[in-house]
Amino acid sequence: QLQLVESGGGLVQPGGSLRLSCAASGSLFAVYYLDWYRQAPGKERELVATITSGGDTSYSDSVKGRFMTSRDTAKKMLFLQMNSLEPGDANIYFCHAGYKASSGAYEYWGQGTQVTVSS
Repeated sequence: QLQLVESGGGLVQPGGSLRLSCAASGSLFAVYYLDWYRQAPGKERELVATITSGGDTSYSDSVKGRFMTSRDTAKKMLFLQMNSLEPGDANIYFCHAGYKASSGAYEYWGQGTQVTVSS
């Protein structure tokens, strides 16, 4: 089981940068694939970025080239570097961990951190 806690959200001007962090506690962090999702009020949660247990990354088209995710397995940390932020990036950002085992699928979510992009 994992517990996930995001941090690093806040207010930033358009064109600015923020770095989100997600701290994990629990066991077997290394085997999980990790994602960043975001959700605006009244909208569905949107997948932003994924990093596999092997370190492969993928991004949604809306953030590709501007956002970068990374993980520090030894420290059980997940990061999202967000550059060239736009007003449309303002959302609550969630980290997510998933693992598919023969016994079933396991998923865990953080509580979210608010990102506001405004001048």
